[in-house]
Parts: sequence; structure tokens; C-alpha cells
Amino acid sequence: MTAPPDDLIRPFQIEGMGVRGRLVRLGPTLDEILGRHDYPDLVSHLLGEAVALSCALAGALKFDGVFTLQTKGDGPVTTLVADFKSPGDLRGYAQFDADAVGSIDSSSNPSIPRLQGAGHIAFTVDQGADTERYQGIVALEGQTLADCAHNYFRESEQIETAIVLACDKAGAEAPWRGGAIMLQRLPEGDPSLLARGVEVERDEVSEDDWRRVVTMLASTRDSELTDPGLAGDELLYRLFHEDGVRIFEPTALQPGCRCSTGRAERILRQLPDTELPELAVDNQLIVTCEFCNASYTFPLEQFMASSQGFER
Repeated sequence: MTAPPDDLIRPFQIEGMGVRGRLVRLGPTLDEILGRHDYPDLVSHLLGEAVALSCALAGALKFDGVFTLQTKGDGPVTTLVADFKSPGDLRGYAQFDADAVGSIDSSSNPSIPRLQGAGHIAFTVDQGADTERYQGIVALEGQTLADCAHNYFRESEQIETAIVLACDKAGAEAPWRGGAIMLQRLPEGDPSLLARGVEVERDEVSEDDWRRVVTMLASTRDSELTDPGLAGDELLYRLFHEDGVRIFEPTALQPGCRCSTGRAERILRQLPDTELPELAVDNQLIVTCEFCNASYTFPLEQFMASSQGFER
């Protein structure tokens, strides 16, 4: 028996009503992203949900570039960043107060206000130098990260959206897994979804049909979204078989950090030469990527010599 496919975005449509959706299943890719950091489980869980959410949102767009989800708050977890580069490269990181996070009872299922406090959530689409960069920002409002996304669509895009998210692992040494399902009832007309100039598929759906499919979606258990023995297509059938669900070709997902020796060197070249010796440790300059935790080391003497005459 072959294992159910992981690390994908599966577009789907509920028959007879035109409701479009995206299923996200994350296995080894998410485990690698979270495993590169020694985060507390509470932080890894929240970042895993953010990565799953970024995949669901980016998967609803037709674009060539980078989609970034970022939260900023004044709580124990100050920053979450989940980065999606088309067609499916993922990376992410978190910033937090270790002592404050350690004081939270993880079994209490802490809310977004408890973990991140007051702040905002931003969605950014960057399609390159020749296109307009778009960013939508709303306050961090709601008990969960999915609630915050619902608030964004309600306040900024006026698009009815239903999302479920999950991230978990079966035990202390078990791998992290994550998942998401997003449904959207897209309005008539031509409002942008998250980014100007990004194409979005649109269909009409009645109010009664929309309420019914949202109720079905709400019945999804976290364990179903993260169960390695349950194929994503089977989960969609469980939820929407009464109407029928049509699935389309998936998008593969994989870890995809964009850091490199050249990027690290360019960061150092942007600093005044007078500051470099203060940053050196044992005459070595070290740049560590926040996303993948990779480190790039440069001999201070060699770097200073190569920077002579460099025009900033």
C-alpha cells in the first residue's frame, strides 16, 4: 500500500454550486522547516499553522513571485513569517520571548491574543521589479490564526471565506505535520483578491449552499488534517461527498530557502567598514539566515581587504 501524498496544494470544486477550495497537506516539508529551529512546541505549532495558511492563500492566486504572510504583535510571540515562492518553495521563522512563552501552559490551547497580543497580520504579493507590490494589513483579531484570516477577507476584500488549520505531531519525537482547507464564495464583479493584477477564478453560489458547505467544513477535526494515514482526497470526499467534489492537479510543495553565500556577503557589504570588526567573533564574520538557520562565515581580514574601494 502506497503512502498518501504529502506536501501539496490540491485545488477542488464542490459540484453543482461552484464553490472553489484549496486543500493543503504538509508532512516532511513542514517537519524540515520547523526542525531547523529549536523552537518551543507552542511556537512551532503556531508557525506551522502560518505556513499552512500561506499555502492555502497563495494557492488561490495565479501569480509568479513571492507571497508572504507576516504577523507582528506585542505578546510572547512577536513575529511569524511564512514565505511562499511560486510554484511551491516554502520557508518560515518566528521571533519570541523564550521566558514568556515558557510560562504559558501549552495544554490550555492558548489563543492568538495570549500568544501574540495586539498587533497586525499582513499579506504581501511581490511579483518582481516590473510589477506593483501589494500588501493588505488588518489587526490581529480572533482567537485563532484562521479567525485572523477570516477577519482580513471580511474587512479588506469583502470575500466570504472559510478556513480550517491544523499543525501537530503524534509525540515528542514524532515529525510535525500540518494541513489546511479553504473555501471561498467569490462575489460578482472584479474586486482583487489579495493582489492587484492577480487572476482569480469566480463562480456564483447561493446563500443556503454556502452555509451548508461551511458547516461541513467546520466538522473537520485537526487529527483528520494531520493524519498521515488519511489521504487528502479521501478527506475531501468525507466532507463533501453528498454534493460531489471535483479535484484538480496538485501543486507540489518543498522547503525552499533563498539564502546563499552571495546574499550573506551583500548584507555585510551594506555595513560601514568601521562596524565590521565589532561584529566579528574570533576574526570571523557570521551571517545566520533567520529562515533556515544556515550560517555563512567570512574571515574578517579577507572581507575587509575585498571591500576596499567598494562603492556603496
